[in-house]
Amino acid sequence: MKNYKQLLLANRAWAMELVEEKPDFFQRQAHGQKPEFLWIGCSDSRVSPEQMTMSPPGGMFLHRNIANLVNDSDLNLMSVLQYAVTVLGVKHLIICGHYGCGGIKAALDGGTTGPVDEWLETARNVASDHWEELGNQPTPEAKVNRFVEFNVRDQLVNLARTATVQDAFAKQQDLWLHGWVYDIRDGRIKPLMEIDRDTALEEVPHPRRVLLTDDEIKAAPPTAAD
Repeated sequence: MKNYKQLLLANRAWAMELVEEKPDFFQRQAHGQKPEFLWIGCSDSRVSPEQMTMSPPGGMFLHRNIANLVNDSDLNLMSVLQYAVTVLGVKHLIICGHYGCGGIKAALDGGTTGPVDEWLETARNVASDHWEELGNQPTPEAKVNRFVEFNVRDQLVNLARTATVQDAFAKQQDLWLHGWVYDIRDGRIKPLMEIDRDTALEEVPHPRRVLLTDDEIKAAPPTAAD
């Protein structure tokens, strides 16, 4: 069977299952949306925000791009952000990077051309700003992993500086910004940092390291969350 036809069959089965559980599900969906979260993540096919957070349809507003970058010249993202904050009234803005990000690795290694090369300039600026630590990482893998963390940190600050977020903060709107990292190796989301209206953006520290090596994962004791 053609792969695209399998997608259509899966969609039909999904819709039927939802209707069996909640007959009025799609009728209620048609009345509008009121998500609490805006997720800004990477376009990587292995990272599925709704699936890995078990969010139902209508629970999360989504924007995805290569390497989860925030650039105020990106009208797509700026429009999504404006609509989410000012119209939908979301309370939580999440930037989620991930281990093994091809965009982050490409920003380090070079060799990109065309629109991708231009797009990754924002990520290359992150690497340049934090090269004192990035350049001292013991292995290429560790360098990419730490770059992922620095990128989430810097993109979260970029997000906090946007006019939409600053206006919401000035109006005392309930709004919190979260920087997370998703580890493809174990399926866990690891909180990195948070920003709110009282955060001094000029004083946001370097993020603590949350992406552990395979050996560190094996050696780490279980946490309360486990």
